[in-house]
Amino acid sequence: MRIHERRGWASAVFLLATSLLLAPAYAVLPQEMLKNPALEARARVLSEELRCLVCQNQSIDDSEAPLAADLRVLLRQRLSAGDTDRQVLDFLAARYGEFILLRPRLNWHTALLWAAPPGVLLIGAVIAGIGYRRRRHAVPAPLTEAEEQAVRRLLSNDSPDIKES
Repeated sequence: MRIHERRGWASAVFLLATSLLLAPAYAVLPQEMLKNPALEARARVLSEELRCLVCQNQSIDDSEAPLAADLRVLLRQRLSAGDTDRQVLDFLAARYGEFILLRPRLNWHTALLWAAPPGVLLIGAVIAGIGYRRRRHAVPAPLTEAEEQAVRRLLSNDSPDIKES
């Protein structure tokens, strides 16, 4: 086998191993899954929208915490009972608080959460604009007498600071 053929195989094996390692890992256990594929698909979509209360920055679909497993089972029970997606989310938010929602709803007590990022961006743009205008229209300070003499000396060829080569 030639060297470039070995590199090709090594690259292919590396890419395959990397893609398998980077594939999303779901913590949903087979016994948790619903037999109805449509309900299971809805459960997966909803569980991606719910925060694990233990891990806090993972969805319950990705978390392996026991509480996340309990929430996945509860979610599937509610779907099997005939609840709509909205009813399931409302039930879980009422029971565990709106913190359970990875994308919080817009209401009076989450308005700051939704308004803060664009507000900070707007304030930053205004401050940058003011700074730019000030810098653009700023008049440089006049030179002092000593600075003017230094400039004249540098511009004339008889400056002791300039060494001729």
